Amino acid sequence: MEPNYTEQERYYQAKKKVEDIKGFYGNLIAYIIFNGFFLVLNLLTSPNELWFYWPLLGWGVGVLFHGMKVFNYSPFLSKDWEARKMKEFMEEEKRNANNWQ
Repeated sequence: MEPNYTEQERYYQAKKKVEDIKGFYGNLIAYIIFNGFFLVLNLLTSPNELWFYWPLLGWGVGVLFHGMKVFNYSPFLSKDWEARKMKEFMEEEKRNANNWQ
């Protein structure tokens, strides 16, 4: 059963979602611009020693996880898994409580 949200609560949830998406796209744009700069800087100053891929990879992992969080993509820990695990823990607690009585 879904909670009965008021119009104002739905508005604030939608507003937060839009702000989260804007934040992700801002992060993605900064990632592209700065890493493009690092690539050009690396190739102009020391083309024989490539280092630009380190910030590309490190920051890229952060952008990836940020996107997964914002767009609710979690292939390993889905909402279904979360609900099953919570139910399992609740049943375990109930069994433990009954064993102590």
